[in-house]
Amino acid sequence: MTQTEEKINYTVSEGTVSDTAAIAQFQVDMALESEGTVLDLEMVTSGVAAAMADEYKGKYIVARVGGEAISSLMLTREWSDWTNRWYWWIQSVYVKPEYRGKGAYRAMYAKIKEMAKEQGVTQIRLYVDKTNTPAQQVYQKLGMQECHYYMYEEVIG
Repeated sequence: MTQTEEKINYTVSEGTVSDTAAIAQFQVDMALESEGTVLDLEMVTSGVAAAMADEYKGKYIVARVGGEAISSLMLTREWSDWTNRWYWWIQSVYVKPEYRGKGAYRAMYAKIKEMAKEQGVTQIRLYVDKTNTPAQQVYQKLGMQECHYYMYEEVIG
């Protein structure tokens, strides 16, 4: 942990309906920054609200400083018939630029691992853009490893 990380007191918890606007804005900012994609804030806000209303769609983890949301991510679930247990996927990670490299994601990941152990989750997974080496380095520093799977997709509609 760096000196900077030790000075910031992050509060990490599950997101609530009152976090919807901040999380939606984080997603719009992240898409523009990471992919050059302009998202419709109203559509994203509806999507975040839908997940807030239905835990099967996802759950948000939010890091706060002084009560202000400064970072969030979404957890989704995947059932494994191989292990008869849940896997969690980390998605939609965003940390405000002024908090990057200062332990915000580390705090959220620690909370997720704690929750996973309590709930019997067997693996935590995520995907990251091949060119996003700073994020890859963070994930590796926290104990995650590149796995042997490739990801494929087809966009339908």
